[in-house]
Amino acid sequence: MPKKKDPPEDPKQQHERFKEAAREIGADESGKAFERTFGKVVPPAKPPKEQG
Repeated sequence: MPKKKDPPEDPKQQHERFKEAAREIGADESGKAFERTFGKVVPPAKPPKEQG
């Protein structure tokens, strides 16, 4: 018999856990850290070649 699903979680509790996890990893709201890290992982886009 399949395991029963856990009851749905209270959105407030889930939100608080999310915020706490974000604080622990040092996330910021500006997105600067994300852009910096993303730039290391994904190479910059190459300009399109001119047709002609």
